[in-house]
Amino acid sequence: MHEAESPENLPLPPANAVGDDPYALFRNRDFRLYLAGRLVSVLGQQMLTVAVGWELYERTHSPLALGLVGLVEMIAMVCCTLPSGHTADNVNRKHIILAGLLVSSCASLGLALISWRHAPVAWVYACLFVAATARTFLWPASAAFLPNLVPRELFARAVTWNSGSFQLSSVAGPALGGALIALLKKYSDHPAAFIYALNFAAAMTCFLCMKGVRARHVVTNPEPMSLKSFATGFRFIFAQRLILGMITLDMFAVFLGGATALLPVYAKDILNAGADGLGVLQAALPLGSVACALFLAHRPPLQKAGRTLLRCVAVFGLATIVFGLSQWFWFSFAMLFTCGAVDNVSVVVRHTSVQLLTPDDKRGRVSAVNSLFIGTSNELGGFESGFVAYLFGAAIHHSNATGATISVVIGGVGTILTVLVVAWLWPEIRRYGKME
Repeated sequence: MHEAESPENLPLPPANAVGDDPYALFRNRDFRLYLAGRLVSVLGQQMLTVAVGWELYERTHSPLALGLVGLVEMIAMVCCTLPSGHTADNVNRKHIILAGLLVSSCASLGLALISWRHAPVAWVYACLFVAATARTFLWPASAAFLPNLVPRELFARAVTWNSGSFQLSSVAGPALGGALIALLKKYSDHPAAFIYALNFAAAMTCFLCMKGVRARHVVTNPEPMSLKSFATGFRFIFAQRLILGMITLDMFAVFLGGATALLPVYAKDILNAGADGLGVLQAALPLGSVACALFLAHRPPLQKAGRTLLRCVAVFGLATIVFGLSQWFWFSFAMLFTCGAVDNVSVVVRHTSVQLLTPDDKRGRVSAVNSLFIGTSNELGGFESGFVAYLFGAAIHHSNATGATISVVIGGVGTILTVLVVAWLWPEIRRYGKME
């Protein structure tokens, strides 16, 4: 439901009335503000991710310390996902988003102070836990809020542009973060502290954009917090076999095939690229996703979405294997670019299906469970990558480079096996046709 709208923010006509114009959504003021805020916020968060990885590896020289970042953030997700979903369905979603941005910005200031004072590494993990908790509440509220901004007929295209803005920030963020660290460390012993401060500014910019959004979420029948309410999202997903299969595929593919947690090792010990090279590698995956998002935005809906999804995840696994074995920087970049491009297909298909098949009064809880599956696979996958690299590296008296290579290759093989198993267990995915 919406408040009174200005002429420029009136609901757009159905997709067939505007033709296939991929830019029709940008006539919607609320959608523009939502997209701009998300772009800036993710830009700062990606810069922070590079800075945290660089600082932890510089201070500890341990891939396990990098893996612990994922573990800490996963614990926050597991503890808070169910309450966050219930809150997103029973509290004004815009207010949740604004509160999450404020808490996340405070965590960034904490990281800046810790870095500047060179405080113990444990405090870094504490701030990351607070920030991850805020994001856990923010994600389902933000995902469930998006359908309130655009007509249902254009929602798939809105998801594509939303994904593209996320990935565009993810392209610029790592490259800019790496370049700034390389520049600032010439003049300061605490270059990461400046990056954390920039993330604070980015979060506050997003806060102002969201503050200007006029659309609002009205709770018509609030439910008390209970185990039954918490379980609603799980019950809905397990009743929808198509959604369950797609989420399972994406979850295990990300858990097994993600190599991003080990990029600091690749940049420093395998490719000899340094901090600025790390930023470029971090940008490769989202750059591929941006290219894919632009392609999808200018094309009609996928005609064989399920088969395309399975093939893209298989390519993701194969490209991960090749990246793990590569010792040439730009070839490694190309493989990460490929991973990002095919992964974006999974994001668009899964997110569009979840939101369109879910009633509005359950979207927060279903989005929370979806975030739990995918988010924990990202964070736990980072821990798994770091732990396996540690086992096959320093723990058996080999180099960190050897351990990282073995970890990434094993993960890519596991991703391909996951595609085969999911295609067999969920034939609904193979039969999934036009996405609209």
